[in-house]
Amino acid sequence: MIYLRPSARGHLRPSALSAFCVLFATTFIPLTTQAEVKASNAWVRATVAAQKSTGAFLTLTSSEDAKVVAASSPAAAAVEIHSSAMHNGVMQMHAVEKLDLPAGKAVELKPGGYHVMLLGLAKPVAVGDKVPLVFTIEDKGGKRTTLEVAAQARPLSSR
Repeated sequence: MIYLRPSARGHLRPSALSAFCVLFATTFIPLTTQAEVKASNAWVRATVAAQKSTGAFLTLTSSEDAKVVAASSPAAAAVEIHSSAMHNGVMQMHAVEKLDLPAGKAVELKPGGYHVMLLGLAKPVAVGDKVPLVFTIEDKGGKRTTLEVAAQARPLSSR
């Protein structure tokens, strides 16, 4: 603990004042860092003419604990994060409310696991098209930011 003693004139000595300022700043001002999220290997599966949905895949890595809480794209009426898993020999998928991004760990969204579903496509997605995706990221403090990604369309047979 630092005790502040006034000088004979009633003023705090400079060294004591400096120590007080440092102690106050580190005690009462929260030091928070914004999660920096990076996307890599983003791609979307091309579609056939009548197809109204497709999947998008990528890897997300966050510098701090965070989570994806929403996704959108001008290419689709709705965008959802889905989880796929085998249940009694049948592949099932369902929407999830959030996708955790543990600090420093790559989270791969891939066929057969977590992935992005684009529902109600505005038009077919052709091989080579760039599909814009926007992810809403929430850090552990509740602050939200967006991450914009351009996913390139690959052939239907891609994995």
